[in-house]
Amino acid sequence: MDSARFLFVSADAALITDLAWQVHREGHDVKYYIEAEGDREIGNGFVPKTDDWRAEVDWADVIIFDDIWVGSDIGTGELAEELREEGKAVVGGTPNTDHLEEDRGYAMEVLEEHGVNTVEHHIFDSFDAGIQHVQENPAPYVIKPLGEVQNVKRLLYVGNEDDGSDVVEVLRAYKKAWGHRMKGFQLQRKVEGVEIAICGFFNGDEFIDRVNFNFEHKKLFPGNIGPSTGEMGTSMFWAGQNRLFEETFGKIEGWLADEGYVGSIDINCIVNEDGIYPLEFTPRFGYPTIALQEESIESSTGEFFYDLAHGNDPEVAVHNGYQIAVRVVLPPFPFDDEQTYDENSRNAAVVFETERCDGSHASGASVTSSGGAPDGIHIEDAKKVDGQWRVAGDSGMPIVVTGKGETMQAAREQAYGRIDEIVMPNMYYRDDIGERWINGDGDRLQAWGYLGPE
Repeated sequence: MDSARFLFVSADAALITDLAWQVHREGHDVKYYIEAEGDREIGNGFVPKTDDWRAEVDWADVIIFDDIWVGSDIGTGELAEELREEGKAVVGGTPNTDHLEEDRGYAMEVLEEHGVNTVEHHIFDSFDAGIQHVQENPAPYVIKPLGEVQNVKRLLYVGNEDDGSDVVEVLRAYKKAWGHRMKGFQLQRKVEGVEIAICGFFNGDEFIDRVNFNFEHKKLFPGNIGPSTGEMGTSMFWAGQNRLFEETFGKIEGWLADEGYVGSIDINCIVNEDGIYPLEFTPRFGYPTIALQEESIESSTGEFFYDLAHGNDPEVAVHNGYQIAVRVVLPPFPFDDEQTYDENSRNAAVVFETERCDGSHASGASVTSSGGAPDGIHIEDAKKVDGQWRVAGDSGMPIVVTGKGETMQAAREQAYGRIDEIVMPNMYYRDDIGERWINGDGDRLQAWGYLGPE
């Protein structure tokens, strides 16, 4: 394929920098727009930027949106739909697919209308009503905020008490602290099993054949403890359209085609011996999952998304083993504390030790021939100043480190070997990404007859 022109649009926070950089490094023309003022330096020195994405629409062969949010409102689906009506090739959602993430009650309605099994769930716009429900129907529940406040990831709460007493206390605390912003929430009955996400790429008419299965690690600390962060890392593999796919996305493929959705879409589920229970949609790229998908796509990333946006059936080659991604973060992540960030993290240097003291090169951390980055290192909130990588933005999420191998353990060893070669003061990360699969999740899924790498 000849060089194409790609316009990347972050209508709010910058989330798609690494993908833009990857496509740029493949030789395509790239322009990247970031709306959020505090994030506009992200990607400087890595990718060409634009201050006005609408002025570049006619220039672009492909336009790629990263999120559903425009500030505090959903809206990129509406933008994408308008551009498609103008004849543009767009990776992005629609107003209805945006709504899948913004309103989890609506998402469950779509699933149920198409015959997909769902977990017991209830939507509330009153804390008192939610508390009353738990007290009258004692059980462990998961609290999932709705609307804009769901982006405060630490508000997600997974109950542990059989009588729901911990959920009641958390709801009472949220009423006092977050009642002015949390306008509604969903209570999901907690289901025990293996948590797994099914991720497919949709070209406007159908899913591509290869499906991505990933395992999120949302808590800050190893052992899955601490505050929810969105995600600290992911383990993953690719397979065909197996039973997990057919009982979820297979049933709503026609609905997505009617919508004209284009891009990555993910559905997170709990799976056990009794069935598959979808929990929530991510109708957009996942983070840091997109970095891991890039790492595991062994054909041209730019050509893949060009074909996807133009309604073609992309020919994509993927790594046939296992992959992991580890998010490497800095204080005060996952919290907002400007003083702590200024004192410890802002503009901090990211240094790669590519040579050991004896002059030999470290395995897995060699600098690429293009001089772009050590192998397996992907940028999130980073910039390059005079050739030096530095932390950018305000969130303390500068890089993602990936690894792959024929086994999950081999992927872990490569990723964490690469992390050992990074020098960044005050950095922290989870050291157990991928262990869930090794310690039993893989065996359980196989025993229940759901899936496995081809």
